[in-house]
Amino acid sequence: MTKQNTQYFANPAGHPPQTDLLTDRAIVTEAYTVIPRGVMRDIVTSVLPDWEDTRVWILNRPVAGGATTFAQYLMEVAPGGGSAKPEAQSTVEGFIFVVDGELSVTIEGENRVLAPGGFAYAPAGSQWQVKNDGGAAAKFHWIRKAYQALEGYTAKPVFGNEQDLEPNPMPGTDNKWRTTRMLPVDDLAYDMHINIVTFEPGASIPFAETHVMEHGLYVLEGKAVYRLNEDWVEVQEGDYMSLRAFCPQACYAGGPSNFRYLLYKDVNRQIVL
Repeated sequence: MTKQNTQYFANPAGHPPQTDLLTDRAIVTEAYTVIPRGVMRDIVTSVLPDWEDTRVWILNRPVAGGATTFAQYLMEVAPGGGSAKPEAQSTVEGFIFVVDGELSVTIEGENRVLAPGGFAYAPAGSQWQVKNDGGAAAKFHWIRKAYQALEGYTAKPVFGNEQDLEPNPMPGTDNKWRTTRMLPVDDLAYDMHINIVTFEPGASIPFAETHVMEHGLYVLEGKAVYRLNEDWVEVQEGDYMSLRAFCPQACYAGGPSNFRYLLYKDVNRQIVL
């Protein structure tokens, strides 16, 4: 398969000039949150324990009235930086998706160097580490979820690059709406899906999806108009959306390029009562 000609938006950070208006597209409701790229500035970064030469934008964390099943970070690791112990909680699984630079990832002794589009899944309790051995900053998404173990099933490490995977077309869309699945979808060992969703200009989700799965959506490329609950919201590359369970959602891709986003959702488990 020939690799796709694609790019991934990497947060420019910095600060806007004093002449800019403060009005932006940030929205926080009980059904959804939209964090536009313009507010992901240096002033809202954090540093993390056990990480060297690294800063992070925390895009989602479990909060009352919001999405509660996962945390999502946008990480920036300087050359020589990284972590020998990224995950402090043995019950938490992790997924990394690189958007800029290169990142060396080792999980249970298996090492891969991930370029943009590269991904890695670290099962809960696994020994893993990350290092930036390159000459430029590495930027990547890190999605963390408390793993819901299932008797008889064991999640294993996964490595790959989304550009090497064949997307699955949605029925009746002439391949204009397609999904690249980076974790096994038919294996109950995995309790979350991480996908790249692609819409060609003019394609749409033609109904208001309303379901139990929570979502984290980071726009990698393009722009669209998203229907969230009762609102129409414009989004573009670099924007982030967090959707709680049962938030109605649909979209139209605006062009001129494809509209693509990194998608998290929780799946494959019984509801705990």
